[in-house]
Amino acid sequence: MVGTIPLIGPIPGGPELLIILLVLVLLFGANKIPKLARSTGQAMGEFKKGREEVEEELQEMQGDDLEEGADSDAGAVSGADEADEETEEATEKNE
Repeated sequence: MVGTIPLIGPIPGGPELLIILLVLVLLFGANKIPKLARSTGQAMGEFKKGREEVEEELQEMQGDDLEEGADSDAGAVSGADEADEETEEATEKNE
């Protein structure tokens, strides 16, 4: 069997974390690290809110599609079939 190669290495442990923290303190200074952490947390929160809004909109769209399908008659053409027919008609007009 061929093993998979991870794209990201393992999570750094004790000594590696200390080195990373030391480099961060040297680069940004001890006063700026809490500000960076705070702004990163706020950005993550904004991203999460945006993602949840998009997911809700997608669920609403799917719910609308399901309601339209339930309201239509059994012999009616579904939305996908209508789109296929429109594409065929456009193709025939172009020929």
